Amino acid sequence: MVSRAIARYIRISTRKTGNVLDLVRGKSVVKAETILDTINKRPAIYIKQLLRSASDSAEKRFKLSPAELYISMVKADKGPMLKRYRAATMGRATMIKHRTTHVILELDKMKRPETATKDITERESRKKPKAEKISKKRIGSATT
Repeated sequence: MVSRAIARYIRISTRKTGNVLDLVRGKSVVKAETILDTINKRPAIYIKQLLRSASDSAEKRFKLSPAELYISMVKADKGPMLKRYRAATMGRATMIKHRTTHVILELDKMKRPETATKDITERESRKKPKAEKISKKRIGSATT
């Protein structure tokens, strides 16, 4: 973990925030910012502010550009509920729960590209050779 940022008491439900977090989890900072710019969801505004805060912190403390960072961990936890009452029919009152969220975002330095190419070559070497196709002629001659 290079940098960490926490946003607390955001007045959006945890479920709605989690849907947006799923889109940016594991992405690079630059790619995550473009995703958050294009999304038309309210939690995207708060997550983008949080992402910028964490990337600016990493840039200031460790001299790392946003292109070198990726989102290593991001999660949304439930915060306290603000409870309000609304008048209902027949003299009753119904409770309205305004849900809040705590978002934790951690950035880490990207791994070197040399290891990525090494992993790809290892996967290719593990592949099984493709089976040979059997033609109809060979099948017919084998049965007679």
